[in-house]
Amino acid sequence: MDTDLRQAAKDYLVRYGGDSFPNLFRSARGTVVTDSEGREYLDFTSGQMCATIGHNHPAIVEAVHRAGQKAFHLFSGMIPEVVVELAATLARDWLPGDLERTIFINTGSEATEVALRMAKMFTDGYEVLALGGSWHGITGGAGSVSMASDRKGYGVPAPGVFVIPEPNAYRPYIPGATDEEAALANLDLALRMFDMQSAGRGAAIIVEPVISAGGVLVPPKAFLQALRQAADDRGMLLIFDEAQTAFGRIGTRTGAEYFGVVPDIMTMSKTLGGGLPLAAVATTARIEEALHDRHFTYYTSHVSDPLTAEVGLAVLKVIAEEGLIERARTMGAYLRGRLQELQQRYEVIGDVRGLGLLIGVELVRDRASKAPAHELGALTTAKCFESGLSMNIRRRPERGSVWRIAPPLTVSTDEVDRAVDILEKSLRASLDQMAAARAA
Repeated sequence: MDTDLRQAAKDYLVRYGGDSFPNLFRSARGTVVTDSEGREYLDFTSGQMCATIGHNHPAIVEAVHRAGQKAFHLFSGMIPEVVVELAATLARDWLPGDLERTIFINTGSEATEVALRMAKMFTDGYEVLALGGSWHGITGGAGSVSMASDRKGYGVPAPGVFVIPEPNAYRPYIPGATDEEAALANLDLALRMFDMQSAGRGAAIIVEPVISAGGVLVPPKAFLQALRQAADDRGMLLIFDEAQTAFGRIGTRTGAEYFGVVPDIMTMSKTLGGGLPLAAVATTARIEEALHDRHFTYYTSHVSDPLTAEVGLAVLKVIAEEGLIERARTMGAYLRGRLQELQQRYEVIGDVRGLGLLIGVELVRDRASKAPAHELGALTTAKCFESGLSMNIRRRPERGSVWRIAPPLTVSTDEVDRAVDILEKSLRASLDQMAAARAA
């Protein structure tokens, strides 16, 4: 049957890019996914950053069952009770500052579309500032503000997008400056360029608090505070894309909490749905009331779905009751320490960085040049998978080769140790293989 299904995959599926594996997969629980042949893999991607509380957590299974007893789906104008409960829970316990009104949709890309529509209608502008290395989605508007995704071959993007080079402490734009000095000087220049080119129709500045797909880059706190001021000075809204940073992943409730900056709009996805397609966009009462007065609409067939709202409530309850925010800090520190031990032994590990259980490991040919080790990264990632460890490698020619390591917040010390052991074994084998190829 597995052979038949593999052939069917070749015959009937569209190949959609990104990481692709020769195996088919059957099940997942906690940190472990199982393929069709019964092989188990430690999933240190959390199902592409979604399975925050682990795959198929019992609380999620129970939530799906509850929804089945009531309703999976309703007409978009019928607001389910559980959707109101989820909105109230977010406003009272999770969202920063005066963010208190939320719309629930399906994916991170869709959340970005909602946020951009909100900002453009509220400001009557269309110009958007986004960071290099950003990933906000691949739909039309979201793709136009995403600089870490593939941009070639899809036609003309939405107009009015301007780029701010991302802060990168490991590869600073101003050698000799502190991280904060370099980030702020770079931002100042980018804003000057924007002001010279702007048609006076600024709408938003959009940013991931931690630039994840762009290499797990953690900006200085002063940088995000300066973005807040830049948006205010220009009558623009500040949007935080917290698809990967909200709900405990980085060891705080949100990135906004960690950086001490409250945005005007916050998008959430991945970490809220626990593996189901749930996304949300939150804003202030003032902004929501103005949008409503201007007849803001965002109708889809799956806005305010009760099934995913039940799951979202369950995810937030588990994070709170199981102390997973604190666990992200403690387990993140343990994992980072184990990776830093590898860094001491291997010259090719140039940098280990991140917050909580969102960690980046940058590979270089040597630490003096910091030349990206793309071949080594790809080879080692493949060997890790063969040995039962699934990780995500971010390789961009203009940037580094970075492993994004983000296991579920429920990961155990034993699972971390097993993963690091597999990583070291695979790295050593890759270095030996590359050395033998050069000598041949």
